Amino acid sequence: MKSFSYLSAPDVGTALRTVADSEDVKFLAGGTNLVDLMREGIEEPATVVDITRLPLTGIEELPDGTLRVGALVSNSRLAADPLIRTRYPVLAKAILLGASAQLRNMATVGGNLLQRTRCMYFYDEASACNKRVPGSGCDAIGGFSRGSAVLGTSEYCIATHPSDMAVALVLLDAVVEVESVHGIRRIPVADFHTLPGDTPHIETVLAPDELITAIELPPVPVAAHSRYRKVRDRASYAFALVSVAAALAVEDGVVTDVRLALGGVATKPWRARVAEELLLGAEATEENFARAAAAELAPALPQSDNAFKIDLAQRTVVAVLRTLNAERSAS
Repeated sequence: MKSFSYLSAPDVGTALRTVADSEDVKFLAGGTNLVDLMREGIEEPATVVDITRLPLTGIEELPDGTLRVGALVSNSRLAADPLIRTRYPVLAKAILLGASAQLRNMATVGGNLLQRTRCMYFYDEASACNKRVPGSGCDAIGGFSRGSAVLGTSEYCIATHPSDMAVALVLLDAVVEVESVHGIRRIPVADFHTLPGDTPHIETVLAPDELITAIELPPVPVAAHSRYRKVRDRASYAFALVSVAAALAVEDGVVTDVRLALGGVATKPWRARVAEELLLGAEATEENFARAAAAELAPALPQSDNAFKIDLAQRTVVAVLRTLNAERSAS
C-alpha cells in the first residue's frame, strides 16, 4: 500500500476545507471498499480524511414526512430502523441481502453509494480496464463477462454497479445531500450515478471537494407494499446476477401505482421506467407483467456468456410483481 497522510476530522468544516485545499484526498468512513482498493493499489490517495467523528449518524423524520438519514448511519442500523422497516421494507430487505453482518455493521449509507464495481478485470492490474486506467481498454468485452451488465453499457465498459441499497433508493426517489465549502446541493439518486459512455472512470456526479452528508427518503405510500429479490450464485456473500426492487398498488384489478428498479444487470442502479409506464393503468395480470419486463429489457446488449440475464431479469420481475399482487388480493 502506498504511504499516505491521515487526518481525523473533528467537524464537517474541517473535513471540507481539507479536501478543498489538497489534491488527491479521500474520505474514510466504514472503509469496507476504500481500504480494499488501497490495498490493491487501485486507489492511492495522498491524504485520507477520517470522517467517523462527524455528527452525521442521525435518522430523523422531517415535518413533511421525509426521513433524513445521516451519511454515517451504518447499513445495519438503517435496515433495523422501525420506520424504514414499516415504510420502506424494500430498502431494509435490500440492505440485509447486501453483505455479511460484519460488513453491514461497518458500511455506511454514504459509502455504499460510492462503492466501486467488483468486475474481475477492474481488480486485476494485468488486465485492461478503462475504469482503472482510462484509455487502456476493456478486457471484459469478449472476455469472461457472466457477471457483467447488459443495460447501460458502452464500448468502453460493461461493468455492473454492485450496490443493493442503491437499487432500492432509486425506486424510492431518494435524494443525496452533498456539501462542499461552496455550499449544499441535493441530487436525486437516479441522477447520482453516471453511465460509462467514453469516461467509465467517472462514476458519479459528485465533485472531488464534495462530501455526502445525508440521504433523504420522501413519503412514498406505495413503498409500504414493496419487495426486493436478489438472484445470485449462492445465498450469502455474493453479488447479484439479477435483483429486482418493486412496489405495487392495485385497485379493482388495475395497477394504480408501480415502481420497479433493477440491479445486477446494468452499469448503474436501473430504474425500470419503460416497464412502469406500460403497467400504470393496465390490468394486473401476469401477461402484462411479462410484457412490461420484456419491453424494459429490449435494449439489452449481452455478451456471449451473460445473455441469460435478460430472461432471468424478466422472469424475476414477473415473479416479484405476481407475489405483490397476490398479497394485495389476500389482504
